[in-house]
Amino acid sequence: MVRFIFGALLIASMSALGAVNVALAAPAAGGCQLQGLANLSPGLSSTSQAFSYSFTGNLTGCQSNVAGAPATGTASAGVQLPETVTLTNSTGGTTTGTVQYQEPTPTGSGSCGSSTTSGQALSQWADGTATVIGYSTTGSGPAVVLSGTVQPSMTLTLVASSVPAGWTAPSTFTISSTRFAAGSSAFAPLTFSPATSDQNCATVPVTSANINGAVSIGSAN
Repeated sequence: MVRFIFGALLIASMSALGAVNVALAAPAAGGCQLQGLANLSPGLSSTSQAFSYSFTGNLTGCQSNVAGAPATGTASAGVQLPETVTLTNSTGGTTTGTVQYQEPTPTGSGSCGSSTTSGQALSQWADGTATVIGYSTTGSGPAVVLSGTVQPSMTLTLVASSVPAGWTAPSTFTISSTRFAAGSSAFAPLTFSPATSDQNCATVPVTSANINGAVSIGSAN
């Protein structure tokens, strides 16, 4: 679990860095501090098993060799996002409304002692740009290593229950990477800790964990 959380967080962080870098044609580099919370289902325990998770976090103190790059942003994976789209009724009439779309859900396998995960993470920057990162993580204990690359886009699926009665909405919503070049690499070592002291893996599974660390992103491959 520790590793998957780390992976998600560092992905976000890396995304931020990447976003900064995309502004220049020349290779760029940067880094951010990541603080976030991951939720796992089922919770991690001493027994290896398959699981899925989501996370949200903040990217702060970002620094880059690209002038004017955003200093802050948010990171997410596996959560619902509000998006404004065109709604259509049974007579063909249209209006603009905000509905929920689900990000792809990251998945993994393992225990508190050892695990691997993979997924997509989204970084949304203070200047309105976005970065999508495809990643995988591997690790053990409270440390995990994440590696990934910036991807062109992320496709979210409609949450049907969020659509007003009598209306329909597009079944998918695509968010494109507008900061940091597709193919740019991301890497980060992170640390995680159970969100509450009773989550000890042995008698109480870890269902939520705090994620903290510094992340960096390099130039495009």
